[in-house]
Amino acid sequence: MNELSERFTPAETPKPAGEKIRCDACPVMCYIADGRTGACDRYGNRDGHIVRLDPVTILHHAEETGGRAIPFAANAEDWDGSLVHGARPFVTAIGAGTTYPDYKPAPFIVSQEVEGVDLVTVVTEGIFSYCGVKVKIDTDRHVGPETAIVRARGEAIGHVTTAEYGSQMLSLGGVHHLTGGSKAEGRATCEAMLDLCNRKPVELTIDGGATVIVEAGKAPVIDGKPEHRMRVGCGSATIGMFATQWRGLVDEVVVVDDHITGVVSEHQAGKVLGWEDTGIRIIGRRSTPGRYFKVSEPGLGWGGTTITDPLQILGDWNAKKGARPGLSLLMVSTTGEQFAYFELDESLKPVERPFPERLRKSVELIEENCEPALCTVLFMAGAGGSLRAGVTENPVNLTRSVQGLSTYVTCGGAPVYVWPGGGITLMVDVTRTPQNAFGSVPTPALVAPIEFTLRRDDYLRLGGYADEIRTVADVLEKGGEYRSPRKQAAAPAGNAWPPLAQLRRDVTT
Repeated sequence: MNELSERFTPAETPKPAGEKIRCDACPVMCYIADGRTGACDRYGNRDGHIVRLDPVTILHHAEETGGRAIPFAANAEDWDGSLVHGARPFVTAIGAGTTYPDYKPAPFIVSQEVEGVDLVTVVTEGIFSYCGVKVKIDTDRHVGPETAIVRARGEAIGHVTTAEYGSQMLSLGGVHHLTGGSKAEGRATCEAMLDLCNRKPVELTIDGGATVIVEAGKAPVIDGKPEHRMRVGCGSATIGMFATQWRGLVDEVVVVDDHITGVVSEHQAGKVLGWEDTGIRIIGRRSTPGRYFKVSEPGLGWGGTTITDPLQILGDWNAKKGARPGLSLLMVSTTGEQFAYFELDESLKPVERPFPERLRKSVELIEENCEPALCTVLFMAGAGGSLRAGVTENPVNLTRSVQGLSTYVTCGGAPVYVWPGGGITLMVDVTRTPQNAFGSVPTPALVAPIEFTLRRDDYLRLGGYADEIRTVADVLEKGGEYRSPRKQAAAPAGNAWPPLAQLRRDVTT
């Protein structure tokens, strides 16, 4: 446990000095001595009162600046509580506290009129055991076989899922890793997810595969090598995009790719352009003309294969089908990072030659069309009873309201994707949430901000806590139950709020 910061103001009716008090903000139910924090380091005893240590974050959305971020004070101590001119405030759940145990309303139920629409936003931090992260790694490199176990600090925390177009997907966390295994597994899972959601680098090892450093919004590092580019497409797609760039400059082009290796003279794009046969032979499984599967196993070489020498995938050239001495060949990967130039000798064997300047522009064009390789981290969770009971006395009404689009869900002010079907299962891009928006408790579980915004009449109709509704000004002045300090920050660009086009509609539950 840690000493508390001096920024918190004394409570009005403190308990006797040295007396421990019980914190009910999570299932651990710590007894906390004065001046100390609970096991989560999120709540502490300050002069006989439980205090939420992190400040409530108030986001400001620019109204007259074209959505550009406006600089605000970063710390609660620097803010006098006044609103910035030309900005619309939004009370997030970051630092707000929780509804645990379930009997009480959410920490903040805030009213605000925007462009003639009377809105209510219900604000709470959720304790999520049923949560995980989905990680998208932009790479052609082989990180591991599908379903392989992903580990952090040696503990299993998830698995490899499908490879998508130029990316590898991981599924991490979930209730079975958090609470269904050993204590060490649960702790490692919780810590890795928390760091990923708060945009910190996490080293992951994959059984039978690579070691990957993942950080949201940054390039992945695979076996110590940073990735730079996401492939422009498979080998066949690359042929289709750039065949016209090579016509008349080289006799044959092979684009090496783990998925589909392309050969321009056989490809439909080459045929349309009148490309002559070259007698080339590719060692692999032929799909359609000019497209080959399985030229190599997945790896860290050319185009996500194990290949370090591209000539490995070539068989004997056939003179009867166009092979001849002096025939020129460009071999290139799908990112343009690897490329080489060859000419056939008198025995029809390819010999590497200095790379000609006439082809350099086409290789650079492949590179230019490759987007930067990034790691994307999506927090995914199911909002269950505790959250819903803090919004309405009949929790299923909130579920129906969200599914019926009359309630807009955000996570730290960031828009979320709500999955179809039962319940409130959401996903959010962590780079769109404010920094350090996520926390944890030792159960173990993640703590994430969640806000529900809807029209006041809809909120009252679904059985909301009418007596608990407060204005933004009142929240800014008085704070909440846990005496959190307040701080303001600019809303990340692109996080428009509120969605008036949605909430103006007369949708009822």
